[in-house]
Order: sequence, then structure tokens, then C-alpha cells
Amino acid sequence: MPTIRTSDGVDLHYVEAGSGMPLVFVHEFAGDMRSWEPQLRFFARRYRCIAFNARGYPPSAVPTDPKAYSQDRATDDIADVIRGLNLAPAHVVGLSMGAFATLHLGLRHAGLARSLVAAGVGYGAAAGKRDQFRAETDAAIARMRAQGMAEFGKSYAHGPTRLVFEETDPRGYAEFHDQLLGHSTEGSALTMQGVQRQRPSLFDLADGFAKMMVPTLVIAGDEDDPTLEPALYLKRTIPSSALLVMPKSGHTMNLEWPDAFNRAVLDFITQVDAGAWRNRIPASLSGSIIAAAEK
Repeated sequence: MPTIRTSDGVDLHYVEAGSGMPLVFVHEFAGDMRSWEPQLRFFARRYRCIAFNARGYPPSAVPTDPKAYSQDRATDDIADVIRGLNLAPAHVVGLSMGAFATLHLGLRHAGLARSLVAAGVGYGAAAGKRDQFRAETDAAIARMRAQGMAEFGKSYAHGPTRLVFEETDPRGYAEFHDQLLGHSTEGSALTMQGVQRQRPSLFDLADGFAKMMVPTLVIAGDEDDPTLEPALYLKRTIPSSALLVMPKSGHTMNLEWPDAFNRAVLDFITQVDAGAWRNRIPASLSGSIIAAAEK
């Protein structure tokens, strides 16, 4: 069982497939490294792919100290995987919780990243949603601890942004559902408390994003409502970014529509590797609607 020991002494379990340019996958709260199987099978044909379980997700270690879980720590865990496997600079693909950490990697460890994909990112970040997000998070943690993941996961898997997954691909959804129910109750509760609830709003990081030059692709599902406004904000703020909105897609777009997701990511990282990815043209932000602004 291959593991990486992080800089604070936590063992993270990972899987690896393929060879070539490194490509690291970072999972969401409701997933784990198994959530990236459709991507590993596709990208391992031409890339060295690594997916790892975050701390709190067995077989990775489950620290019991709440201080071991934070947004910074989740970000540093990606950095430790990249350094530990000598992958830098790596393409990094994150979903939801993993996408938050991926964006923070670009802010704090830009030299480790060749490119960033931030998919399904933004829960609780939009203006006016912070208090609601924290209240819902507190309620979820309480239910999680009272019921255990085997029971709580049933309702979490049926959240509003997951319903289209079940409708689109019942077999794939059933597999996702069953994997979620097997997660560690303690690890999941500590992760939600320390990483998700306490993370800063993306909208408070505008100054850093405006200076971030790592090529970035933001992907949102058009039925993943909590991420749409943050996705537009990221597109407008990160000069090296592009935005893709996937139709009839919810929060788990890499599983709902794996072929479309894979092709979009492949096209993006191919452009990056070819040196063809460019920052936004400043004049396109002039504010003029029809004609070029007069000089």
C-alpha cells in the first residue's frame, strides 16, 4: 500500500497509474480516490496519474486532533504529495473540496503546479451565503456524529446538486452512494469542521487570484447552483483562467459525464503543455459592449 508521509507526520494513501507528465487528482468531501477511476483509466494512457485519499479518509490516516484539519493543511497535503513523489511541476485537478485546495495551491505553492483544474468549486463562498453555509455545516456535523456515516451519508448523497447524477447514471450513482456510506465518521466530521466550515471565502482572496498566473480551468455544472456565481467570479478574477459550464450536470460532473469532462481537461492541459495557453487580453475587459473603447 503506497503512502506519502506529510510534513506534519500523517500518512496519505495513493494510487498511481501510467507514465509521462504528472497529473494529480484531489477528491471532494463525498468522494475519495476511487471517485477518479474514470479519469485514471483515461489519462493513464499518456500521463503519470496520482490520486490520493485526503487525511481523514481511510486507508489514509485519520488524525483525531481537530487542529490537524484546515484549508491550509489540505493545501499543504497536495504539496507534500507532489514533493514526495518528485512530480513538480504537476497538472492538478480538484473537485469541490479538492478544488478549493487546488486553487490555494496556486496561491501558496505556484511553483509546484503546471496547471490547475478547479471543478465544482464555491460552496458557501457567494456573498450572503456564508452564514447559511456554516449553519448547514454545523447541523450536518451534528447529524453525522449522531447517526454515523453509514446512515448520514444516505441523506448527504441525495443533496439537491446530486439528484441529476442519480437521474443521469443510476449505476454510477449507486456506486458513489455506497462508497460514501463507508467513509470514516470521525474523519468526515473533522474534515467538515476544520477544512470546509473554516475555509475563507473565495471572494476574500481576490487580490491573490488577480496575481495568479498558473493556467487555470474552472468547470461548473449548470445544475450545481452554489458554484455558478463563484465560477463566474473566478473567471473574471484570475487572468490565466477559462470557464467551462457543463450542461445538465450537477456537482459530480467527472462521474456524471466522464467523457466530456476528460476531453475538456485533456484539451486544456494539452494547450498548457504546448505553450499555447494565454492570459486574458486586457482590452477585453474594457467595459465596452459593442465597439472598442476610444483612445
